[in-house]
Amino acid sequence: MKIVACNSNRPLADAVAAALNLQLTRASVRRFADMEIFVEIHENIRGEDVFVIQSTSYPANDNLMELLITLDALRRASAKRVTAVIPYFGYARQDRKSGPRTPISAKLVANLITEAGANRVLTMDLHAGQIQGFFDIPVDNLFAAPLFARDIQERYKGRDVMIVSPDVGGVVRARAIATRLNCDLAIIDKRRERAGVSEVMNVIGDVTGRHCMIVDDIVDSGGTLCNAAAALIKHGAASASVYVTHGVLSGGAVARIASSPVEMMTITDSILATEAVRMAPNIRQSSIAPLLAEAMRRISDESSVSSLFD
Repeated sequence: MKIVACNSNRPLADAVAAALNLQLTRASVRRFADMEIFVEIHENIRGEDVFVIQSTSYPANDNLMELLITLDALRRASAKRVTAVIPYFGYARQDRKSGPRTPISAKLVANLITEAGANRVLTMDLHAGQIQGFFDIPVDNLFAAPLFARDIQERYKGRDVMIVSPDVGGVVRARAIATRLNCDLAIIDKRRERAGVSEVMNVIGDVTGRHCMIVDDIVDSGGTLCNAAAALIKHGAASASVYVTHGVLSGGAVARIASSPVEMMTITDSILATEAVRMAPNIRQSSIAPLLAEAMRRISDESSVSSLFD
């Protein structure tokens, strides 16, 4: 079993390798003067089971290209099997035609990864479950729900907790955590006027005096979650915290969250934290390295990955 790390999230790759008691495979992923990407593997990986760790987060196109070129290098070096470990799968929000003459970019990216040489994909909390079907190779989609449920139990023990979905589309994800915690579920009814702008319309469920945990898969601009937290406080919630798998946090998102009613936002390290995120008073990270490491070990051993979530 070999682990190759590209440049998008080296700390996560180091943590995964440490959890597996392995050293990262020596490799170079660098740029020429014109910013072309060059990859060189410095160890023999012929006949090996190789895992490439790379989130396709900002800068999404650069990180995606690093992944594709690394996959091609490994295939040409005669690796027995190559698994693309993509903690955050970029372009996942473009999973359908949103209007006439628009692309389904998630399908295109799936084709590129497959054609570049991946035999398998390991990812986490895909924005839409049907993206697994965009690939013609096996895809293991891990879930942060057990990690979040355990964290909520430890941090909010003894409090009257309620899980909240920020929209109707996220109910299944929120219900999974509510079921694990044996607590109630509320839903935010919102109307999105245009991309990146949302207006909270109503709160479905009695949140009075409850400590509300808003659960989502991606936080980008942060507008939806901040509006949801404000709506919950307005409807009588004792506090509003947020659990999100992928902290994209683009633009002024960190400042927006810092000045919002959000008591604490917990994100995973699927995306490398910026300095602004690390310094934010109400944003913290929870590591997915142990979960990724265990899934990779099971894939290498040909044992069950789904039983991780039983």
